[in-house]
Amino acid sequence: MTRYGMAIDLNRCFGCQACAAACKVANNLPAELSYNVVYTKTDRDFSTFGTAVVKGAVANDNAGGTYPDCTLSYLPVQCQHCDNPACLDVCPTGATQKDEETGIVTVDDELCIGCESCIQACPYEGVRTLIKGQPEYYLDVVVGEADAPAHKGGTVEKCTFCKNLIDRGEVPACMQLCPGRARFWGDLDDPESDVSKAIEGREFIQLHEEAGTAPKVYYLQ
Repeated sequence: MTRYGMAIDLNRCFGCQACAAACKVANNLPAELSYNVVYTKTDRDFSTFGTAVVKGAVANDNAGGTYPDCTLSYLPVQCQHCDNPACLDVCPTGATQKDEETGIVTVDDELCIGCESCIQACPYEGVRTLIKGQPEYYLDVVVGEADAPAHKGGTVEKCTFCKNLIDRGEVPACMQLCPGRARFWGDLDDPESDVSKAIEGREFIQLHEEAGTAPKVYYLQ
């Protein structure tokens, strides 16, 4: 059994959006859908992440403060693939599932009815999206991985930790293009994994720990 997780070094992230672009392409995401978003924050208190914290600073490179004492920080956000996901128990059809072998949380689009219960229960804003109508794309051709997720109107989607890539021994797409090498991946229960070594001895935060979801994305300070 593996417990996959990710660490993101906030001192290395410089908001280039390469992770978001890689995710968008690899998963052939529709125009209005993103699994991975890099928020711009005007301070470094990410622990209470939510609309009130990032309001007015969700576009690229919005500095806070008053010149010349400005601050600028970035917060990449995706599904946290929690050990105790709040979305799991509220799903009326069993569409939201947690893989017992990997700990990865997914949504089965054959079972999802688009009721948005998982969106309402999730304490991490914006990580799940309901595709309300027929998906529309920027391009007329299919891009990304051959086994990228299907995208169906009336269903909820979110980051899958690129389970299709993981199953064949690769790493999530968001890691592959990161020029700052800000992301670390692996088995949280393996002390020799890249993610465990990255976390060891470092200060970190996890988003909304008070919710009791036990998120598996660690933000290194």
